[in-house]
Amino acid sequence: MSEKDLQNEILDLKAQVKKLQKNNLGLVFEDKPEDVVMDCRENIPVLKEVKAKRIISDEQNPNNLLIEGDNYHSLSVLNYTHKKNIDLIYIDPPYNTGANNWKYNNDYVDKEDAYRHSKWLSLMRHRLNLAKNLLKDDGVLICAIDDNEQAHISVLIESIFSAHEQHAITIVHNPKGVQGKNFSYTHEYAIFVVPKDKKIIGDRSLTEEEIYVSNLRNWGNESERTDAKNCFYPIIISNNKIVGFGGVSPDNFHPKSANEKQKDGTVHVYPIDEKGIERKWRYARQSVEEIKDILQIKESRGDLVQIMIAKDYGTYKTVWTDKKYDASEYGTKLLREIIPNCDFDFPKSLYTVYDCLFAVVGNRPQANILDFFAGSGTTGHAVLEMNKKDGGNRKFILCTNNENNNGGKGGIAENVCYPRVKAVIKGYKNKKNEKVAGLGGNLSYYQTDLVNIEKIHKIPDEAKIRVTYQAGEMIAVREDTLNEVEKNDWWQIFEGKGRMTAIYFKEDKSKLGELIEKLEKKNTPVALYIFSWGKNEYKGEYSSENIRVEDIPEPILEVYKEINRL
Repeated sequence: MSEKDLQNEILDLKAQVKKLQKNNLGLVFEDKPEDVVMDCRENIPVLKEVKAKRIISDEQNPNNLLIEGDNYHSLSVLNYTHKKNIDLIYIDPPYNTGANNWKYNNDYVDKEDAYRHSKWLSLMRHRLNLAKNLLKDDGVLICAIDDNEQAHISVLIESIFSAHEQHAITIVHNPKGVQGKNFSYTHEYAIFVVPKDKKIIGDRSLTEEEIYVSNLRNWGNESERTDAKNCFYPIIISNNKIVGFGGVSPDNFHPKSANEKQKDGTVHVYPIDEKGIERKWRYARQSVEEIKDILQIKESRGDLVQIMIAKDYGTYKTVWTDKKYDASEYGTKLLREIIPNCDFDFPKSLYTVYDCLFAVVGNRPQANILDFFAGSGTTGHAVLEMNKKDGGNRKFILCTNNENNNGGKGGIAENVCYPRVKAVIKGYKNKKNEKVAGLGGNLSYYQTDLVNIEKIHKIPDEAKIRVTYQAGEMIAVREDTLNEVEKNDWWQIFEGKGRMTAIYFKEDKSKLGELIEKLEKKNTPVALYIFSWGKNEYKGEYSSENIRVEDIPEPILEVYKEINRL
């Protein structure tokens, strides 16, 4: 290489470096944004339902959503329909192993790409910024990842979710290991991103081996009766069963022993130790009945009865090693049971996802769960399992593209994710030709579509009209009224679970009175969206006891303008 060529190459490299942006944490991003991000400067994403793919098992079940399209577009739509409405986001993004399994600006990124970390971070940054807007104040993000990008994503998350703390859970998902140059890799991570200083994560059920049985009677420092007088009372035993709890004993009452036989044949058990010292129960009288189910009776020397507590729940540990997390056995094999000959790459163990979700929403039976890297649909499967077990009404939103699975058969959305969720809802036959009962549930299938608005910051009037005509299904999703019952040149009406949504398309209001009269006769709550050039033009004029008036398209356009400032 000549001196001149060398200098030119140096100048070229310097120019490339200048095109990169750095944030305050030192992460490097590509200056050139993704095509899908640039699309939204002249087009806005909306939703269009594929009605042939709708699944209804029970009208009373929650409406779950599967959105086919680039997840940046899906997240953009959700910023209008579900802002501050999501309890939990679970994602399993591409791990950026260099195996040609993800695209940036329509090109696969492999290990030879000098900017593969930068491109991956850019992709994740755009989507996490949008996702953040969707979480409730106590909402949680869980990100599955391995060592290829764990360090990078943690720093990125710190920069975006500054009011949250991170907990990296190590999960043994491949017990046999993947041999590297120096180590055999058996694990991956689930990064829990939770609001700081809040108790968010619930308790987990303990295995039989883990259940810890201990005496309900306190011991050690500050364990005596005088330390908490409302914790000294009899627990009533009959026929070796706990049948009740007596009132708090008066200060001047001192039982002769820990077990006092009564005339009715019952035994009153007091928290008195082997030395005759009056101690206290670990729970006050006003709350002990709440834990009755985990109390046990134990006979000790001299036929004395002691009261034990068997705690069958506990705090989650930071290392998960159960066999059920094996991705081969409970991911790949399970998926092929549901969809024969499916060659989807590296689906998660159903139980890995289930336990991750349960840790956050096990005690939230009405939770909304989002997965915008939905892949094979494991998250939807896990939510349906959870609802079946505890009778919950949790809802999921799955977002995935319909590209081939790195050379696999057919698109991911149509040929993997949708068939799996459908089979799990309705039931299927496994490889042994045994019928596996369906879990029930409903699913609506949407595709993202783009409406041309020319320029996001200066939208012409004709573009506003286009948006109004094409945003109906997106508005229906926002109101959770998914059943279209009427559409003409003037309006569109949707219904769902005791409420309605109506959209009036025209600047000409000559037919609006007719629509309102029709809606009033229904005698049910209605969200009425009226076309207007500005905001709040008609709320006072047309709102009533049953009708809530909203403007379009300006509130929709404001959301997308804000997105493009990110």
